[in-house]
Amino acid sequence: PVPQLDGTFDLNDPVLLLNRELTWLNFNFRVLAQAEDPRTPLLERLKFIGIVDSNLDEFFMKRIGGLRQQVGAGVQTLSADGRTPQKQIDEAYDLVRTLVARQRNVLSRLRGQLAKQDVRILKASDLDVDRRAALRKHYFENIYPLVTPQATDPAHPFPFVSNLSLNLLVTLKLPSDEFPSIARVKVPVGVDIERFLAIDDSTHFVPLESVISDNLDLLFPGMEILSCALFRVTRNANTEIEGDEADDLLAQIETELRHRILAPIVRLEVGADMDPHLRVMLATEFGLDEEADVFEVGGMIGLGDVQQIASLDIQHLRDAPHHPVDHPSLADERSVFDVIREQGSILLHHPFESFATSVERMLKEASEDPKVRAIKMTMYRTSADSLAVDHLIDAARNGKQVTVVMELKARFDEAANIRWADRLSKFGISVTFGVVGLKSHGKAILIVRQESDGLRRYVHIATGNYHAGTARVYSDLGLLTCDPQIGADLTELFNYLTTGYKPKRQYKKPLPAPKFLKPALLKRIRSEARHAKAGRPARIQIKVNALEDPGVTIALYQAARAGVQVDLIVRDSCRIRPGIPGLSENVRVISIVGRFLEHSRIYYFLNNGKEEYWIGSADVMRRNLGDRVETLVPVEDPVLRQDLRFVLDMQLADKRSGWEMRSDGSYERCGRIDSDAPGTHQLTIDWAEERYRDATRLKRRKPRGLPG
Repeated sequence: PVPQLDGTFDLNDPVLLLNRELTWLNFNFRVLAQAEDPRTPLLERLKFIGIVDSNLDEFFMKRIGGLRQQVGAGVQTLSADGRTPQKQIDEAYDLVRTLVARQRNVLSRLRGQLAKQDVRILKASDLDVDRRAALRKHYFENIYPLVTPQATDPAHPFPFVSNLSLNLLVTLKLPSDEFPSIARVKVPVGVDIERFLAIDDSTHFVPLESVISDNLDLLFPGMEILSCALFRVTRNANTEIEGDEADDLLAQIETELRHRILAPIVRLEVGADMDPHLRVMLATEFGLDEEADVFEVGGMIGLGDVQQIASLDIQHLRDAPHHPVDHPSLADERSVFDVIREQGSILLHHPFESFATSVERMLKEASEDPKVRAIKMTMYRTSADSLAVDHLIDAARNGKQVTVVMELKARFDEAANIRWADRLSKFGISVTFGVVGLKSHGKAILIVRQESDGLRRYVHIATGNYHAGTARVYSDLGLLTCDPQIGADLTELFNYLTTGYKPKRQYKKPLPAPKFLKPALLKRIRSEARHAKAGRPARIQIKVNALEDPGVTIALYQAARAGVQVDLIVRDSCRIRPGIPGLSENVRVISIVGRFLEHSRIYYFLNNGKEEYWIGSADVMRRNLGDRVETLVPVEDPVLRQDLRFVLDMQLADKRSGWEMRSDGSYERCGRIDSDAPGTHQLTIDWAEERYRDATRLKRRKPRGLPG
């Protein structure tokens, strides 16, 4: 509800702060709205159904898991918004149930619309005799050998159930038995077995669990099948072991990963057709509260798997294909280093501009360039199809000094990062794991090159990971520069990351966390407030994924009350309440949800006409400002500032993808659902393509000089 305040505001009143968990769940209602939007192609709408489900899986593993640990430890400490851990869980569960019910309703309507396009999800029993027999044959030959039924009786305790695995709970008995038995069958969805089996290479699909259920006589010959219902468990992912001072961080992370496999269960999802007695039995077996922790699901469980169908190559049901263009400055064969040195800094807009022909190209050139002496790089998340690792290995083979700061505690990527670290180390690359007790979340590359006038440092600072996959679907920014001061400061930052030694390190341009960033943000927010009080124009604009830090939130309230115009573009969690009379009337909160995932961070301060623009990896969250190594850098080139101004103004005016927050924390669309106005992402695609065409036209017209 909107807080009822009398105008004498106590900025420490918890009612002024929205809850992190609830505002994050509300973000998923905006994601789900994309699945309801008739302007969005059908398969893209199905994709958003899957995204909501995957988001909820992560929410239970990370956020509910952490809150459950607090409850188990007897923690009664109130959150910044005045809630106990248990109250946060209770309110989150209510919201989750509302979200899931709406998601299922949307999916039901979507399936009807997809069926009209001959894209169908069927039960095995829906098939005609011949197709059903063919499916049984395929199952018997290709999947059945991988299926292992497990009985539950005094000789066989209830089997271990892995996180997010799909399972069938089967009740059955021999004709001569008086009482039924129970068996569990794990549905073997994995790398080589997809969830949905295509029928005759058509766009008709049957879920694997339906195929197994339809052929239980193969697993239990001679048995009478009494019931078969689907279930899935979610386990806590918060298994961090005490001891940040561990001598061997690698061994510690490996131990944590082993513990995560066996972590406590925090959610049980069951099919709506499951017998209530079996539901109680499962809840008891897993140590759950049957009323609170069991979520009854009508239809399929684990809807993240519908991405398989959403990715079908049916163009009229998909968004128009998008192919990133080259940045205009990098559209020819000149060395990236020559371009940066001669033309100045470059601002990259992904996925609208190519990650491969900018960042990966720079690393490739650095690996082969005999003038390059050293490459230093942070790595938080990467992917098998990213060429960054290959280029670093090539650089090491070519005799360059290569250092990688690998973050081993990147949630859900720990095992992959251990493998990357091992691979890099085998080629003589110096791999370090950052500063003990802090996550290395900043995204930076430092390349040292020998040039005619001495060593020159080339830098890439990014808002997103060095991950080719996310670079195609996340909206991010990157700065390429050879600014001498930024290069010198990044050298200091890498020395901090590789040694952990921190006394007396100073930075003239970047704002690193944890030591400098939050004080610098608070200083700038308070400076804008002073300008407003003095009658001067004052403005703050911040674009981030989340605004959660209470201290910064209160400072923004103070600035708004002083007369500062505060424009916030916040993707998901946001604590501040806009529009409270006498307090936050000058605050506007916008959320952009569309084709790509908003991931860039921009900080703008009017600064009495001496404008400041910053980009980097940090959100306005306590963990980013206090528990991570982050970096913001200034964008000083007037042309690049125009690019950032374009992004901010466009998103604040977006009538297609934009949602505006009300004082009670709810959101409403900024435009009409029947409007055909393009949104942020289509406008940026058009802008990038037009800019690229203009640049290439100019290059073709450029005179080549006189002959002879």
